[in-house]
Amino acid sequence: MNGLQQYQRINTQTSITDADPHKLIQLLYNGALERINMAQSRMQAKDYAGKGQLINKAIEIIGGLKSFLDLEQGGELAERLEALYDYMERTLFEASAKNDAEKLDEVANLLRQVKEGWDGIREEVVQHQQAV
Repeated sequence: MNGLQQYQRINTQTSITDADPHKLIQLLYNGALERINMAQSRMQAKDYAGKGQLINKAIEIIGGLKSFLDLEQGGELAERLEALYDYMERTLFEASAKNDAEKLDEVANLLRQVKEGWDGIREEVVQHQQAV
């Protein structure tokens, strides 16, 4: 393992250890987006085994995001997010099976939109805490 990979692993482990629950979700979004981007590169390089591993990791991360949903307290929003995560997982499976970069782009764009909303919630919480 080269030095950069070791640094990234330690940096990620430190981020996870120091993260509050909201930050953990942000890290999951970032991780899924990173895996999708890497899978696109592997797809272009015709490294289909590497692409498959990265897409599977993105699917696992999205499954993790889904597991954090509280369907009782989250109501309709949580149900819609669950359906969206299900769609993302299916679309990633299809992208992997068909080597379809457009499907990867579609999921990445959806993840970015949800992440932007989540990031906005974090900003509101931080601003509220500073005001108190």
